[in-house]
Amino acid sequence: MRVLAAGAGLPDQMMAKGLFPGLAAPGFGLGEEVAGIVVRVAPGSRYRPGDRIMGITDFMSGWGGYADYTYVREQSSALVPDGVSDVRAAAFPIAYRTAWVALVERTHVQRGEVLAVLGAGGSSGLAAVQLGKAIGMTVVGIASTADKRAAAMEAGADAVVDAASADLQADLREAVGGRAVDVLFDPVGGAVARAAAAALGRGGRLLVVGLASGTTVPIDSMDLLMRNVTAVGVFAGGTTPEEDEAAWVALTRMLADGELAPVVRKEVPYRDVPAMIREHGGSAGKSVVLVSTRPASTPSV
Repeated sequence: MRVLAAGAGLPDQMMAKGLFPGLAAPGFGLGEEVAGIVVRVAPGSRYRPGDRIMGITDFMSGWGGYADYTYVREQSSALVPDGVSDVRAAAFPIAYRTAWVALVERTHVQRGEVLAVLGAGGSSGLAAVQLGKAIGMTVVGIASTADKRAAAMEAGADAVVDAASADLQADLREAVGGRAVDVLFDPVGGAVARAAAAALGRGGRLLVVGLASGTTVPIDSMDLLMRNVTAVGVFAGGTTPEEDEAAWVALTRMLADGELAPVVRKEVPYRDVPAMIREHGGSAGKSVVLVSTRPASTPSV
């Protein structure tokens, strides 16, 4: 495909630093998610040249999205709904597919349950906030800055809590009227995740999504046993074609209907990619790289 815009995230920074799990050295290609125009297809493809799609690149094999052209795994892609810009489409695939794996495929959350989201101002956290609300959950965002907490509220969170709280467990329960947390979405890890996990009630689920802090959440198996809490690994990869098809159908419908809306705070020209990667994580929302100019023959949205 010809790349028009490419999303940027913490994994790009981790790859550049040699810290991405299972991918500590080249070749990899920065830019995991893209929006653009199909140029060529394999036999039997559901796409045609000229289609506008969004999807996940073959970045682990060197074909990242920070390039004029890239390869996209058809199983991990979808047509961009009418009315959705290239920038928002490029910010969509990784965060929302991950949130879907966490809340729907791995956990089967229910309407009315309490969801706490760590890193609620980041791209995956904001996706989890929006998806949780679309499902009908009560959502509490946990973030480290006022800007990120404000972004979580704008995304639909019912309440927000400062990640630096001296008593995160108490603040989380107070935020939802004394209720226990049913599900904790954790892309952060470390000590803050362990403190937040203390607010999980009986039957609670700890979703281990990532390690933005540098380490995954420390898990005490005896604590899981005594409190009847479950730790769930969440990886948006290794899924079946059937799982991916169901996810993309549901997610693109919600994107088209406005239930899900990527929060893009920075649109970065291609020449500024190195600086963007170095500085990633300082502000709320998503950064998107503007790679190319839309061909004149493609309708504007």
